[in-house]
Amino acid sequence: MLDLKRIQENKEHIKELLARKGYDADLDALLAIDEKRRKAVSYVETLKAQRNKVSAEIPALKKTGKPVDDIFAEMRKLGEEIAEKDAEAKELEQKAFDMLCVMPNIPDEDLKSGEKENNEVIKVVGEKPEFSFKPQNHVDICTKLGIIDYQRGVKLSGGGFWVYRGEGARLEWALLNFFISEHLKDGYEFILPPLQLGYNCGFGAGQFPKFSDEVYWLDVDEDRKKNRFMLPTAETALVNLYSGEIIDNAKLPMKFFAYTPCFRKEAGSYRAEERGMIRGHQFNKVEMVQYTTQEGSDAAFGELVNKAASLMEKLGLHFRISKLAAGDCSASMARTYDIEVWIPSMGIYKEVSSVSNARDYQARRNNTKYRDVNGKTQFVHTLNGSGLATSRVFPAIIEQFQNADGSVTVPEVLRPFMGGQEKITL
Repeated sequence: MLDLKRIQENKEHIKELLARKGYDADLDALLAIDEKRRKAVSYVETLKAQRNKVSAEIPALKKTGKPVDDIFAEMRKLGEEIAEKDAEAKELEQKAFDMLCVMPNIPDEDLKSGEKENNEVIKVVGEKPEFSFKPQNHVDICTKLGIIDYQRGVKLSGGGFWVYRGEGARLEWALLNFFISEHLKDGYEFILPPLQLGYNCGFGAGQFPKFSDEVYWLDVDEDRKKNRFMLPTAETALVNLYSGEIIDNAKLPMKFFAYTPCFRKEAGSYRAEERGMIRGHQFNKVEMVQYTTQEGSDAAFGELVNKAASLMEKLGLHFRISKLAAGDCSASMARTYDIEVWIPSMGIYKEVSSVSNARDYQARRNNTKYRDVNGKTQFVHTLNGSGLATSRVFPAIIEQFQNADGSVTVPEVLRPFMGGQEKITL
């Protein structure tokens, strides 16, 4: 959520920054509502002061025998007016809150305007694999090797699902174990959160109310605030762990990672090149999250980018890092770098990790603060980065490490998690 005070002080600049995300913010309407609220609050305070002054005089009037019935009648009317104006102030406060709730985060100053067309590739790692034979796509390879069963995935759950089988299941589990072992080495705390979350988590992460139709809801109550939904990413849980709490400055930065399956509707038609595992309703992911001070925010972002990239380098995959334009960053994020892996059969790069800095946007929504060295409370900064999503790393391994005989070479770093196995063969 945006800082209303910052909007008051920098209205035109905030409007220009939000426009870079393609969002036309009616900040004048927001500030007009807040101005009415502040006037209503001020008037209520004046009436309360008047009531307190008169109430303090009543005992003295009674002692002198003066009549007080008219004064009591006046106080009743005053009380009714206070209640009416107080309700008006609260209604205006809710209107301003509702407007702020749907506004996206302010992009960082250095981000370009626009969408994907203005994304900037800032680093390319490794070379595109070259083959002395006609390479196959991951769907055909996995089917021939019997490691992914797409047909029975559809039979069990419909389109957008698959079944890992045999060595395919072992390769998937090896990836997850590799990611987990690397994060543990880096001193991150391992979290296994619930897979069913309350509305407050989606709101606190900045995904609700705007994107509430993109998750799987479990309950049927018309009021979604009373319902639970299936976790779309571990970020939604992790950034809410300390909601409503004040964290000791000495504990920051706090570093977490979680393994979870993720559940997303992925509405819309699938493009032909997105068949197989590239786009699905359920996939596995290891997610990193940090809570930091404002001063430590940029360093934490650089650390998360480097950690996600390091995983890719150790796997031996060809990939690139892209700095997203403002309009391609998600609504909650001020800054995002994508780690994108090369999928040979598609001839394009696909995102396997988005490393993002929400600044204090999420913390304002879920009221997560820390007490600084001077004892003053501040909102934390929250950051997240996939480390990594396997549903695209897996196909990239299959395609980049395929061999002429139809086998797939297992990346060296995964072999200890597969009993030393070097290849997956027919």
